[in-house]
Amino acid sequence: MIRDITIGQYFPGTSLIHNLDPRMKIVLLVLNIAALFLCRNFFSLLLMFVMSVAWVLLSRIPFSTILKGLKMILVILIFTAFLQIFYNDGGTVLWHPVEKWDFKITTEGVFSAIFIAVRIIALILMSTLLTYTTSPTLLTDAIERLLSPLKVFKIKVHSLAMMMTIALRFIPTLIEEIDIIMSAQKARGADLETGSLVQRAKALVPILVPLFVNSFRRAYELAFAMEARCYGGDEKRTRLRVMKLGGRDFAMLAITLVCFVAVIVTSYVNMGSFFLFEKVI
Repeated sequence: MIRDITIGQYFPGTSLIHNLDPRMKIVLLVLNIAALFLCRNFFSLLLMFVMSVAWVLLSRIPFSTILKGLKMILVILIFTAFLQIFYNDGGTVLWHPVEKWDFKITTEGVFSAIFIAVRIIALILMSTLLTYTTSPTLLTDAIERLLSPLKVFKIKVHSLAMMMTIALRFIPTLIEEIDIIMSAQKARGADLETGSLVQRAKALVPILVPLFVNSFRRAYELAFAMEARCYGGDEKRTRLRVMKLGGRDFAMLAITLVCFVAVIVTSYVNMGSFFLFEKVI
């Protein structure tokens, strides 16, 4: 299960999404996330879900890789859907086991559970594509460029962008490190999967200690390597690749804006169809 986590990984490619300007990718992601949270009915949510699937197809990232990332949020999806089902009592009652209990399943609860689950899946699809299709170096430069107005307030934008990117970049490394340590502990006879909750929590101590030690050692080695290469993070640094917005960037922005406007219109206009879910979620 640990190996299925793909958050923070980069998959090189030559697709349309790979070739977009990294700054535009971040802007498009922000617009898509905002549109997802503005969805108020199934019609607008369906539009955003189709758009997220289209992004995956354009990126040429295998769906098997995407599904591996979704495995890790399966528990969160089930738990969230469970809460939505039993904490929304509007609509027609579908199941009410005991009359004296305030415990029942209604149509509104089922619609809300499906709505939230689809929204989370679409959110994960769009968010993971940013790291899947953008190298850490380009992502750092893009974040720094977008946050450059904060320099007026004497904020070290480059250092902030570098810290964010390094933290994101080392997620796969830490996951691989956890898998290695767990395999080593199991080879020594450690039982990490059975017993009570307290026993399983205690069994994690032999994993967390070497993980923290290795993380601190790796951080020291990274800092030493950056210092040996005379990295200072000053404003006079040059870049190997100069970012330039092209026609495809503006075309994707136009499509995203059209979908954004369509979500707003369909969310606040009564379509009178099956896809509507009038309650704000």
